[in-house]
Amino acid sequence: QVRLVESGGGLVQAGGSLRLSCAASGRAFSSYAMAWFRQAPGKARDFVTAVYRGGSPSYADSVKGRFTISRDNANTIFLQMNSLKPEDTAVYYCAADRDYGGRDSRRYSYWGQGTQVTVSS
Repeated sequence: QVRLVESGGGLVQAGGSLRLSCAASGRAFSSYAMAWFRQAPGKARDFVTAVYRGGSPSYADSVKGRFTISRDNANTIFLQMNSLKPEDTAVYYCAADRDYGGRDSRRYSYWGQGTQVTVSS
């Protein structure tokens, strides 16, 4: 059974930092694309960043230069979020797919349950 479990969310003041983690199990995810999406209340689920098979990560323009995705040698990815802004407030989701590493959330096969990030002004 495939599982993605996010952790590390919380409440932070604007300008602060958080580091999210996503632990994957049930597959050998080292060759899978791994991504982060986020969803604010009443809004669509938006792409944040993705990394695929050792290639260069891609980032949404809104987070470029502030957020960094990384992965360890096993089945965990991280999202380092710096210089957080109130508009970064959302539930952050980890996603994975064997064949797709783009920005369309509908094409990812596996999802975590999400972790809440709240940035106060």
